[in-house]
Amino acid sequence: MSDRQHLLGYVRVSTDEQARSGLGIEAQEAALRAEAERRGWELTILRDEGLSGKQVNPGLRDALGQLAAGLADGLVVAKMDRISRSLLHAVEILDMARSQGWALVVLDLGVDLTTPAGRALAGTMAVFAEFERELIRERTRAAAAAAKARGVKLGRPRMVTTAVARQIVELREQGLSYAAVAAALAEAGELSPAGRPTWQASTVRRICKSIELAKAAA
Repeated sequence: MSDRQHLLGYVRVSTDEQARSGLGIEAQEAALRAEAERRGWELTILRDEGLSGKQVNPGLRDALGQLAAGLADGLVVAKMDRISRSLLHAVEILDMARSQGWALVVLDLGVDLTTPAGRALAGTMAVFAEFERELIRERTRAAAAAAKARGVKLGRPRMVTTAVARQIVELREQGLSYAAVAAALAEAGELSPAGRPTWQASTVRRICKSIELAKAAA
């Protein structure tokens, strides 16, 4: 049995990027293969072609699933924006790597959970992500206060799209538990009301309750 680490390489290019250059995927793969050769990794590459980074795409979802199941030792990408366009989401993936015990290596930033320097950089990113969360909370509170002062009636925004709500209802009617519905939504790539790729059973339960109350009111 080989002692070499098995890393999953992930590459992605959007439709616009494909239109500008046909070398996007090839350049990313070349960078990943060169790093794997330098560090003695076994490398399996997963791809998402012609897809935006605003969501968790099939190739990335497959990689995260394999890593959660312990089928690989880590994930390597050429650039951070290949896996996330948001610092907050990027830090969520970093936290996932830490909690599940796999390495995340981002070549352009030097983030590398296998080295002290790389872990320190990841920690710095987490600090800035928390700062961004606080700024968002402060802006939200200020906007709400201003709207209230203008006499605007504040209400809870719609938690999910109609299509996702219908999907939840159908899965529950099939006899799935709240936890099973949450897993199915995550597997389908649906983002939670918080914009995360993972769902909680409590979130599904809350949405179901809201749907039931809406039906009763109707």
